[in-house]
This record gives sequence, structure tokens and C-alpha cells, in this order.
Amino acid sequence: MPTDTFYYPSPVGTIVATASGDALTTLRFADIEPLQSQTASVVNPLHDEVCRWLDVYFAGQCPTFTPKLNPCGTIFQQTVWRTLLETPYGQTTTYGQVAQKVGCRSAQAVGQAIGRNPIALIVPCHRVVGSGGELTGYAYGIERKKALLHIERTGAQQGGMQEAPKYSGSFHPLAHPDLNTI
Repeated sequence: MPTDTFYYPSPVGTIVATASGDALTTLRFADIEPLQSQTASVVNPLHDEVCRWLDVYFAGQCPTFTPKLNPCGTIFQQTVWRTLLETPYGQTTTYGQVAQKVGCRSAQAVGQAIGRNPIALIVPCHRVVGSGGELTGYAYGIERKKALLHIERTGAQQGGMQEAPKYSGSFHPLAHPDLNTI
């Protein structure tokens, strides 16, 4: 099945998303500027749904829906990623707590699975902290992790479940030949 790559200019950097069919397969920060002149010939309906999710999230509100996801990984990795989806908006969990939930004795093994999460933000690996609450590794940098947690905490304190603004149309379904999908 062909993949479709598109971009979202977020307040914390350009997001690159990849879809295959009707499911999101990757969502990552790329720190690149999308090519503005080259648009995709077919717009996948998933683009609008992912963009709406990101619009709600970056407005400081908790999205009340999840686009269809299809991350590629081992059974263990997928189990860890599903568990991350249970971490409430505006809250954090620890590697040890995730390990306990998935029945694994090794927080390190869980950390490795989290580090391979191909769908950032929606599968909230940024909500995982060290056992003492300290911010630990994040594939896209600790400063970005701090910013994402700040967005959530601020939104949660202001009742982040309120009605979100309508889709802004700010998604950029563009082709970018230099990007590789996971």
C-alpha cells in the first residue's frame, strides 16, 4: 500500500506525518520546512482528522478522539505504546509504572520500546518521566518535552476539555522526497 507524507507547522517545530491507507503510521518532529510549492495530488481524509487532533492539542485542549493508528513494531512495543495511550492528558507516568502495567520487570526494556514509538504526541511518550519525576530522554529533545508538558498542564489547569476551535486548515499535505518513513 502506498504511503502518504504530510506536514504540520506546530508551535514547537514542523511535524511530519505518514499515513498508509486510512491509518497513521508515523508522526514525528522533523525540524525542516516543508516544500511549499509541491502539494500532494490526492488528499487522504486522514489528513483532516490528524490536523484537527493537532489543532486541538496545540490549542491547549485534550483531544477527545484519536485518529486510526497503525504503528509498526514488535508485540512488546505495541503493548507499551497502547499503555501510553492510557496516560491522561496533563499527567505523567514513569517508566517503572509502565513496566508494571505491561508486566515487565525491566523499566529499561520499556524505555527502549518508548524510544522507538513512531507516533509522537498521539501516543504520548513525552508524558513518561523518571522515577523521581525528572525529565529524562526524549527523541526530540528535553526542551521540546518540557514545552509539550507545559502545553498540557496549562490546558488541564484551564479545563482542557472545553470545546476546541474548528479545524484551521493549517495542515500541509506536501510531498518531500528527502524524508524516509519508519
